[in-house]
Amino acid sequence: MLAPATRALATARGDDFHTIMVGAGFAMFGTPEGPWNMSRRAENRLGPRLKVDAVVDVTPDRALEALAAKRASAVAGSYADTTVVSSIEEYVAKVRVGAAAQPRAIFIASSPDWRGSCKPGRDLELQIHHHFPRAALLLEKPVATGAPWAESVADARAVAAVLEAQHEGVVSVAYKLRYLKAVQEIKRILEENKLTPMAVHARFVVAYEYAVKTAWWTNSVTQGPIIEQGTHMIDLVRYLAGDIDNASIAAHTVGAHEAPGRLTKKNFDESVVPAHDRIPRATAASWKFETGAVGSFLHAIVLHDKRWEVQLEVYADGYQLVLQDPYGTPRLLVRAPGQETHDVREMPGDDPYQTEMDNFIDAIEGGPDPRILSTYADAVKSYETTWHVRNAGEASAAAFAARHGA
Repeated sequence: MLAPATRALATARGDDFHTIMVGAGFAMFGTPEGPWNMSRRAENRLGPRLKVDAVVDVTPDRALEALAAKRASAVAGSYADTTVVSSIEEYVAKVRVGAAAQPRAIFIASSPDWRGSCKPGRDLELQIHHHFPRAALLLEKPVATGAPWAESVADARAVAAVLEAQHEGVVSVAYKLRYLKAVQEIKRILEENKLTPMAVHARFVVAYEYAVKTAWWTNSVTQGPIIEQGTHMIDLVRYLAGDIDNASIAAHTVGAHEAPGRLTKKNFDESVVPAHDRIPRATAASWKFETGAVGSFLHAIVLHDKRWEVQLEVYADGYQLVLQDPYGTPRLLVRAPGQETHDVREMPGDDPYQTEMDNFIDAIEGGPDPRILSTYADAVKSYETTWHVRNAGEASAAAFAARHGA
């Protein structure tokens, strides 16, 4: 059921809001592993105005299963006429003959290996721009997972340039943690006190039992956990402390073959993944920011059950600012000049996914908070930095193996 404030927004306008959804996986329709569910946030905001004209997915059965669940729920009206198509071109053909509506917005949660590129078959954003130049776009992160890495980053920059210069609709990349109330409070404290962060430390420790997609555990498919998942924290430290000097990045990893990297609660068969292609179990990275500040990041795949441990610490003159549990019950710990204990600011119920969706719709319709906190061009910077972290980790792993005769 919609919360009262959201319901008022959803029914304030009477017109239908036509959309298409690209990708029928967990990020679009939900997962037991975390809070991802782009469709639910669109339903919350738009209510019965939401009309999903198509789900685009190369696996029709997955899309049909998701639609069956929607049509058996309270939001059935939004999906009553939804069709399943395998490509944007297939939907365009329907629009041309008057069998489908022009989308006002396109929600994109397909695998990033189909987008972020200029190459045919991996150029989803450019296809959409060509056919629907006025449609607003909300894209999941990362912007790409291509290889070789330098070519992929260059392609993503080229896509960003086209969208920035030519696309007439709103474009937002879903780095949701930027929208947390606690993160905005950190920004406010830094700006109001004219503070420049001196040091930032982030950690993203994963509970892995419910990560059962073999592709996620395969380096050559997702390009590894730093690029596919750790990107959330890399982006957040950039948002709060500025761009990272990529040339300064150093990193070390724990490999799947090493004793500390052996996991006992996997619920899938990792033997189907070649040994050389298995993702690292932990990555510890450090760097300098362009401002001269220092930063570090730990990503580890190690915990059991469902709850992750995610935390970010920002240190500036006189201040310690600690973001805790951003995916659960976010809270901010503030130690300020003149106090030696923390002021604990609880923020229960804060849903950055919903705030991001609300801002996106506001930007389309001229609502009260149209701020888009992550542009495509800025998201490309986060993508590039994650590649530098991965590359540094692989280089140090190779050097370690050579020294130890592995």
